[in-house]
Amino acid sequence: MMPASMTMEKTQRRILRNAVWGMWGCAFLVSVTVQVWGRPSQEPVRPPNAEGITLKLDPEHSTLTWTLGSTLHTVHGKFALKSGQLQFDPESGRASGEFIAFATSGESGNDSRDKKMHREILESARYPDVIFRPTKIEGKVARTGASDVQMRGTFLLHGTEHEITVPVHSELTADRWKGSAKFSVPYIQWGLRSPNTFLLKADPAVEIDLELSGTLQGAGAP
Repeated sequence: MMPASMTMEKTQRRILRNAVWGMWGCAFLVSVTVQVWGRPSQEPVRPPNAEGITLKLDPEHSTLTWTLGSTLHTVHGKFALKSGQLQFDPESGRASGEFIAFATSGESGNDSRDKKMHREILESARYPDVIFRPTKIEGKVARTGASDVQMRGTFLLHGTEHEITVPVHSELTADRWKGSAKFSVPYIQWGLRSPNTFLLKADPAVEIDLELSGTLQGAGAP
């Protein structure tokens, strides 16, 4: 028969061993619980809008011309386009991007008149860019063929932004696009100096005529 002291010692060792295993088991369960339930929730990754279309401008094959009427004669001129890009969703009409013209490139074929235009009216040395930033397309853009829509956005002229809506005619093909727009810019209302003299009275708005073209990209393209 085993002495009572040895029996008690074995019992104590068994109790200690069970306690140690119990502690390890609890620690393991706590670790698993923290990893599974304590992990911060994450939003599911949403794929980019597969329907977006991007139009990139080809400045060399695009034109911006302008017309200003007056009591003496009608003045015609042009500006060179610098760059342009439009991203839009054909379903919602949401749009972004910008089209930029060199304000310093404006000319009408008359040197003295053009110097006055740049120095006194446009102040193009101080404000070298004219920028249109689209925000919304109202109307349905056909994925192929012609469309007539209204394009809303902001027009940056002489350092100040103005809300404007432009009627646009567009034609889309597999990888190219064309667009045309005609609209008025009320430059006097927008704070630019009047070119009027004692003899000449100019119209308070200048007519803009755009003929644009470029490349078309995007998963939503035709």
